[in-house]
Amino acid sequence: MAMFAVLIPFVMLGVMLALGRYEELLLPEQRDEVRELVPLTEPQES
Repeated sequence: MAMFAVLIPFVMLGVMLALGRYEELLLPEQRDEVRELVPLTEPQES
């Protein structure tokens, strides 16, 4: 039983490191297209 208490934190650490390493493959980043800023109104001449 004591062996499990020692091994479980190391196993969990390994799982967290593995998930962090492959996070980009599991959850690909959604890239937003760059949109050009268009003014809503015409510029007013003063």
